[in-house]
Amino acid sequence: MDPVPSAENIQPSLEPLEISLPLPKSPHTTLHIHLTFLATSVMVFICTTVPGDSGAGEGGALNSMGSFVYAMPDRTNSRATISTTLQTSPASIDYTTRTAKILSRRMNAPVYVGCSIDTMAMGSTVEEEMEGFTKIIDVIMERWNEWRSKQ
Repeated sequence: MDPVPSAENIQPSLEPLEISLPLPKSPHTTLHIHLTFLATSVMVFICTTVPGDSGAGEGGALNSMGSFVYAMPDRTNSRATISTTLQTSPASIDYTTRTAKILSRRMNAPVYVGCSIDTMAMGSTVEEEMEGFTKIIDVIMERWNEWRSKQ
């Protein structure tokens, strides 16, 4: 049984980080990450855009805001996370839940993740989806580690 980790006092970020970068293997798709480090949790919002995207989908309908998931590390098992879906969008719930659980486990902190990425609508292959997913996790963890080193 793993020892129960102790909580740390962390100063919250005063301004969110806004990151935009092209998705690997999808050069015309831009990934946007809005990242806020709070005193007791982390908030992450993820979406993608393509050239000419105005926020409206087919027929002028607004795009979905996606799913919103809360995940926290399991204090009795360092390899597990607990998650709760706060808002569901069928197209993005799996991607959002996976992102929240991985970030929470790696950060050892509660994480709120909002995500409107619909990999099916983007027409991406499994390889493209996994490469994009890996890029998201790597970028967020890099910023988390930079922020933590300044604390």
